[in-house]
Amino acid sequence: MTSFRTACAAAIFAIATAWSSGQATAASAVVPFASEFAPGTILVRTEERALYLVMENGLARRYVVGVGATGWQWAGTTAIDGKFIAPNWMPPPEIRREQPGLPTIIAGGSPANPMGAAAMTLSGGGNYAIHGTNVPGSIGGFVSHGCIRMLNEDVLDLFARVVVGTVVVVLP
Repeated sequence: MTSFRTACAAAIFAIATAWSSGQATAASAVVPFASEFAPGTILVRTEERALYLVMENGLARRYVVGVGATGWQWAGTTAIDGKFIAPNWMPPPEIRREQPGLPTIIAGGSPANPMGAAAMTLSGGGNYAIHGTNVPGSIGGFVSHGCIRMLNEDVLDLFARVVVGTVVVVLP
């Protein structure tokens, strides 16, 4: 287990190092953004497949995301209730019903783990999170069971900018 944790830590360090040195290509940009939401709020526009971190002075940091597939989309206001680097993933019952062959748990850092480099869980009783992905081609699509999917580089960037308690508003 120690070697697995060491390998995960090394992988996260390598991702973070590449990201901070500019070697990784993230899909975020600071854009003009007129909003009634307070700075620090995360706003997800499902139809646009975009997540905005509202900033001051009429700006926001925009990230391209993957969102819920048809039948899995949701809207509402919630908050980040946990932050995790290389989280383990336990498929929720609805996903296990669709894919009964899935293991009970997929270790963090595994290429088969759909949570990617980091996850920020959302309050409100669902199994939803804003998380990375090991399938970058899914970004920009209607692809998840309700989670907000980001490039690993982008989720690490957002992870560093927000705290537990950050308000998250998801619009249709």
